[in-house]
Amino acid sequence: MDVTELSATELVRAIQMGRVRPSDLMAATLARIAAVNGAVNAIMSLRDAEALMAEARALNGVAPRGPLHGLPLALKDLVAVKGIRTTYGSPLFADHVPLADDLVAARLRAAGAILIGKTNTPEWGHGSHSFNPVFGVTRNPYDLTRTAGGSSGGAAAALATRMVALADGSDMMGSLRNPAAFCNVYGFRPSYGLVPGIAQGDTFLATMATEGPMARTVEDVALMLEVLSGPSPEVPFGRAGERFSQMLDIDMRGKRIGWLGDWGGAYGCEAGILDLCAAGLQVFADQGAVVEPVAPPFPAEKLWQAWLTIRAMLNAGDKQAMYADPVKRAQLKPETQWEIEQGQKVTAAELHAASVIRSRWYARVAKLFTEYDALVMPSAQVWPFPAEWRWPQAINGRAMDTYHRWMEVVIPVSLAGLPSLNIPVGFGPQGLPMGMQLFGAYGTDAKVLAMGQQYHRATDWPGQNPPQISG
Repeated sequence: MDVTELSATELVRAIQMGRVRPSDLMAATLARIAAVNGAVNAIMSLRDAEALMAEARALNGVAPRGPLHGLPLALKDLVAVKGIRTTYGSPLFADHVPLADDLVAARLRAAGAILIGKTNTPEWGHGSHSFNPVFGVTRNPYDLTRTAGGSSGGAAAALATRMVALADGSDMMGSLRNPAAFCNVYGFRPSYGLVPGIAQGDTFLATMATEGPMARTVEDVALMLEVLSGPSPEVPFGRAGERFSQMLDIDMRGKRIGWLGDWGGAYGCEAGILDLCAAGLQVFADQGAVVEPVAPPFPAEKLWQAWLTIRAMLNAGDKQAMYADPVKRAQLKPETQWEIEQGQKVTAAELHAASVIRSRWYARVAKLFTEYDALVMPSAQVWPFPAEWRWPQAINGRAMDTYHRWMEVVIPVSLAGLPSLNIPVGFGPQGLPMGMQLFGAYGTDAKVLAMGQQYHRATDWPGQNPPQISG
């Protein structure tokens, strides 16, 4: 039995029943990493193998420490992990070793996981292509000449290549939905507040980014979400977690799903993407759901302008000290410098206007969810693109006016803080993966996951098409 092919849920059960020892799983994990990581460059700062084996052996035959007892996990390199180099993809932090865990790392460690290293990300998480001057580029497991997406590209590639069974991602502008689509895995952006942020910097205005779980099955996503969710007393807007893994059964008959497509052409998509999504929607229709098209519910350009304003303001505020130092500024990627410079120009009136647009969009989409159980859009507007590109310059001949305009399809979910699951929809003519966003009303995380579970039972794209990569 190749334990690296098992899901996290299967591994947990096998360890609990004594069929698999944590040390056996760790040995298989390290062997898998040695065999394939050189090709995809997904896992970074791997801890010493002997230390990892010793930690795993100490868990053999003992009572489970938590729901992830003995599972090896590599955390995204935007998450501080005590004792493991954490770079944020930046040369400014190339040798940074945190003295304490971020909340995500602390909760996973407390659940019994063994933290083995980090997964690659673009510098500061800016852009959906995981490359940086510290570790280089992460490549797509299905075509090594292509990107794995980002900013959770290392996590998605590590999952697809079976180096880990679970991964954490973070998502402001599709940073776990996009790479999940590009790498044929699941990625869940929870309702804002369900997985709390760290008590650092601003926690009142910064309400567009969140951590979330990624995996090859929806059941595993739910398992990890149970560990990550629940309020932190140090940050506002917390939400209680639920037993998500016990709430995955749902009858799709009569469920209403609205198909937003490319938002009436506003979110142009490369050829074949919408067709694959339509085939994915047919799976729900075959299960008895009512699937129907929905006209664009809000002006896309207004959403974009609100997004640019709020995002730039947050980046400028968060990174102004580094930008003010000429030596450090020179080591920031151009896209990060641009974000800060745009944010420094934002006036109070412009920020208020952007927040009003965001508020009106939330009200509009909330009303839509009185008619529909879920809405669907593509998770990406382009296929995985060449790894040597910084970002796509055009979609179907339309020039992209920012480094992230090609990801615009993800911002309606982010602006409203809605629960959204990337579900794989198969492969295009060139063998490249794609996915679509299944999202619901705020707070309906369990329902979105349950609908995704029915889709997974009918398709299991990650299980049917494992990439064959050797080191």
